[in-house]
Amino acid sequence: MGEIMLECCVDSFESARTAKEAGAKRLELCGDLMIGGTTPSPKLLEMIKIRLDIPVHVLVRPRFGDFLYSDEEFSLMRSEIHHFRELGADGVVFGCLTKDGRLDMRRMESLMQKTMGMSVTLNRAFDMCANPYEAMIQAIELGIDTVLTSGQKNCCTDGKELLKNLLEVAGKDITVMVGSGVNAAVIEEFLREAPFEAFHMSGKKTVQSEMEYRKPDVSMGLPMMSEYERFVTDAEEVKKAAAVIEKYHS
Repeated sequence: MGEIMLECCVDSFESARTAKEAGAKRLELCGDLMIGGTTPSPKLLEMIKIRLDIPVHVLVRPRFGDFLYSDEEFSLMRSEIHHFRELGADGVVFGCLTKDGRLDMRRMESLMQKTMGMSVTLNRAFDMCANPYEAMIQAIELGIDTVLTSGQKNCCTDGKELLKNLLEVAGKDITVMVGSGVNAAVIEEFLREAPFEAFHMSGKKTVQSEMEYRKPDVSMGLPMMSEYERFVTDAEEVKKAAAVIEKYHS
């Protein structure tokens, strides 16, 4: 089996450094992991590129929620792709859909024109498509390098059969990157059954704030989320995943 990519999704310098030291081969940099990820700070990308020697793909997603964007949101995405390329991003991650659940080919083509040599991943907008096989073929036509997908389920293990089928459709033309619910055991399970070449994990754990004074009756965001907890990358989870992948390399 050839080289297998282990990508970690991170939204802080702390998590980026942890993921790299634990064995991740690439980062997907985003903001706000707790709401599924949004476009990160350009300055965070700069810090990581200066201080860590690891490829970084940047998520371009102007807000949480669906992938049907306004003209203003789309314009912002175009500008951000250009800006992140200038800042040295190795790749970008994005996806746009039409109202009827298909890839918005006009907008995707426009965004692809801005990438100019960067690697491109179609994000989990793919998992919200009405027809995953059509979307995979269209992604290949667009020249996209990787499709990040859970097999159109909340957890990749539930979407495993579709993921295997997509692997057949993709062939050598595009990489199917398995995401959502990925850990060492899942990687082992998938690699025993099919020649997957890429896995995407956050490996996150919840850590408590060091704040001593707390105001429990005030919420800065979604009321079900504590202001005194946050996600960070768990080094041990990434190390275990990297060890499984190393076993399949040898």
